[in-house]
Amino acid sequence: MKNKYIAPILLGAGIAFILYSCKTTIPKNATAVDNFDQAKYLGKWYEIARLDFKYEKDLNNTTAEYSLNDNGTIKVDNKGYNVIKDKWEKSVGKARYVTKDNIGMLKVSFFGPFYSGYNIIAIDEDYKYALIAGESLKYMWILSRETTIPENIKAAYLKKAQEIGYNTSDLVWVKHDKN
Repeated sequence: MKNKYIAPILLGAGIAFILYSCKTTIPKNATAVDNFDQAKYLGKWYEIARLDFKYEKDLNNTTAEYSLNDNGTIKVDNKGYNVIKDKWEKSVGKARYVTKDNIGMLKVSFFGPFYSGYNIIAIDEDYKYALIAGESLKYMWILSRETTIPENIKAAYLKKAQEIGYNTSDLVWVKHDKN
């Protein structure tokens, strides 16, 4: 008699896990930009700073390149040089909008059906500098179209991040070789 309940319970648990894995969020005090222009955002970005996590640990010269896939999703091509392993590492994923394509709230996946929040919370009018919030206060990036960022933009992004609740003293400032 107990066996007839196992399959429905396992099925329900599996569905709940998939729905939870696909859910994306944004930190409580953060807001994704509106009037977002995907065409201006596509292309190559240099990572200036990040809150470190296992998939980017020990990486410098990190970049992210965004382009359109045939199916309308955004191809995410991340690359960085692992200074410990002395080799380049690359990770390719896909991103899609959570709501509308003019709101900078996306979800990104590098592992099948599992998505994580990617929220553009600040961007300059020329799309040269961006502040990205992950799904929680554990994930944050400062990006630039060049390997540096002006001090006034850096200060404004750090202030905004602190107001949201990020501990900016934990940021890793990425080194870029001058090639």
